[in-house]
Amino acid sequence: MDKWADFLISAVRYSADDTHIERVRVHEDLGDKVSGSPTESLRTEVVKNIKNGKTYVTIFKSQAGWNKGQDVHIIKVGNEEFIRTDKNQTARDNLENLPTF
Repeated sequence: MDKWADFLISAVRYSADDTHIERVRVHEDLGDKVSGSPTESLRTEVVKNIKNGKTYVTIFKSQAGWNKGQDVHIIKVGNEEFIRTDKNQTARDNLENLPTF
């Protein structure tokens, strides 16, 4: 397996109104495998890391193992920044259909 990104997001926790992600479960991409135990990161940390050149990709678990999802981007709408897997200008976070925790 080639390295997909610096960090891999496998699950999310949304705010009460479902517009902002509060936390994500992050695995390190070790190149030939995905790190076993995820850590939790604040959304603000993900935004900061992306701005500093780190890359994030969503991942999904199947019976065969981890599968690569989509690249994670920062989208600015007005004065707010959102993390999304698409370039849609909707004022909300969106990392596909990742499981919640």
